Amino acid sequence: MAMAGNAEACLRGGIAKFCYGSSRSRVPRPSSFLVLQLAGYKQHRSFALQVLADRRNMESVMPVNTKANKLLSGDRLFQYVQAQVREPEILRTLRQETSKMRGSSMQVTPDQGQFLAMLARLMGAENCIDVGVFTGYSALAVAMVLPDSGYLVACDRSQESLAVAQRYFKLAGVCHKVDVRLGMAVDTLKELLVRGDAGRYDMAFLDADKRVYPEYYELLLQLVRPGGVIVVDNVLWHGTVADPSVVDTKTQSIRDFNKFLLHDGRIDYNLVSVGDGMSLCRKR
Repeated sequence: MAMAGNAEACLRGGIAKFCYGSSRSRVPRPSSFLVLQLAGYKQHRSFALQVLADRRNMESVMPVNTKANKLLSGDRLFQYVQAQVREPEILRTLRQETSKMRGSSMQVTPDQGQFLAMLARLMGAENCIDVGVFTGYSALAVAMVLPDSGYLVACDRSQESLAVAQRYFKLAGVCHKVDVRLGMAVDTLKELLVRGDAGRYDMAFLDADKRVYPEYYELLLQLVRPGGVIVVDNVLWHGTVADPSVVDTKTQSIRDFNKFLLHDGRIDYNLVSVGDGMSLCRKR
């Protein structure tokens, strides 16, 4: 028993190094021998199995969007945060496939995906909009938690990326909830208004062309109900919004949009530093 106790003590030390080790290129981890040794003792088996699960989670954390949060990017704390995400296997598979694609940095991080899913659950959302679907990670995360009668409009102008998204919608069994719209999102949103969808939607996620954010926002504000929420992504823009030396058009447009949201009396507003920054805009 003393041997098992020593093994668990060593293993716990290994976990501490694994989570907080100084090396970023090669993080120490508990040895497989210690894990298997503990698994042989009934009283330590559950702990050993948890270690194996935690290791798999840590090692599957992706650098798909390594610049998502400049405060955490490339840091062990970023890896730790991602390891705390309860990411469904199908989302992990989609994330890993997307990481090999051109433009993979556009994909949201796992914590952002589950943040959106949690928000949809808390709101009891039934009708949602995703503007800028890319390969479908955010849309799938939300669609999976909508009720069977739920409805999500998924907008993107790339046929290639939407094809990936549709494949995963089918694999996840949520095709009946998702209305995929190929084309310019501004046109799609206007079509929704023309057909009488004003005030229908509980939640909208905006992650498209940053320079068009103001136009998207005004259309979405008409489409969401009072009490509905618009979530806007990339509002920290890899930290450059706080750097006065960065004056390119895209960065400045995000700064201007953030300032506009701060003073918009039609919404309750909060900016959270999840991923690359997300603004929560609750329609009054």
